[in-house]
Amino acid sequence: MESTRQQKYSKLILKELSDIFLHDTKGLFGNAFITVTTVRMSPDLGIAKVYLSFMMIEDKKTMLDNIIKQTKPIRKMLGNRISKQARVIPALMFFLDDSVDYANKMNELFSKIVIPKEDGKKE
Repeated sequence: MESTRQQKYSKLILKELSDIFLHDTKGLFGNAFITVTTVRMSPDLGIAKVYLSFMMIEDKKTMLDNIIKQTKPIRKMLGNRISKQARVIPALMFFLDDSVDYANKMNELFSKIVIPKEDGKKE
């Protein structure tokens, strides 16, 4: 369970990284729509696990690899934004959030379920 401090810090990082991916990294990642879905902080606030979701991307793994290669400039942009509010700029670890894909798959499976209609007979 995360402490209140971890939760506040993760909300700050989520907000700022979302803004960075929306406005500042257009040149790095093209027309990709990158959403920061979750940020989980380590207890010492030194590591931020950032979960990303992609839209309008065919190869999500390649896009994640490109983002991982650009971790230093992204962390620098984050540091410039939160340096007044945070003492430590956390190391960023990026992960693919596949919860949307999982939900779509489950919806597809549920839509294929055929429920037989009940006969008028009672036992």
